[in-house]
Amino acid sequence: MRKLIMWNVISLDGYFEGRQAWDLDFHQTVFGEELQDFSIEQLKTADTLVFGGKTYKGMFDYWTSGEAAGDAVTPFMNDLPKIVCSTSFEAAEWNNTTLVRDGVAEIPELKQGGNGNMFVFGSGNLAESLMKADLFDEYRLCVAPVFLGEGRRLFNEGLPYQKLELREERTLKTGGVILMYGVK
Repeated sequence: MRKLIMWNVISLDGYFEGRQAWDLDFHQTVFGEELQDFSIEQLKTADTLVFGGKTYKGMFDYWTSGEAAGDAVTPFMNDLPKIVCSTSFEAAEWNNTTLVRDGVAEIPELKQGGNGNMFVFGSGNLAESLMKADLFDEYRLCVAPVFLGEGRRLFNEGLPYQKLELREERTLKTGGVILMYGVK
């Protein structure tokens, strides 16, 4: 069975997005060659990317634009199979994308197929639903050495108790720390 893995960059005070949607400037505090290499390392183990509707739209806009041309991550993002979990989408524009109406109901079955990992990037609402349904096998976070003070938190009140074990940590030259936790 494939693993469902969350990947997010968060601030030290727990925000994964700033005050407004797609306010991700703080990612630049940790971005560098090491984080890019780690991103590629992860994508090489993936056979599916999973997004909520808002993140899917933002990722589609970025990775299919000329802005991402030449980035070593671009071929992975555009070529890997993708799932967008949305009740409002009529169709998915990004190549190699499957539309799923109810991620909580359908992802357990989707985890049964494939040979690689399934990664959820961003997608705060979807991630919260998947956490509440106990569907993640692993959490990977890059903690940025910055306090945002406000924005959108990744982990909200009301999440169920879940014991995790630290599987790996990596300190980046930028001061960021990558933490990889498995579900016990």
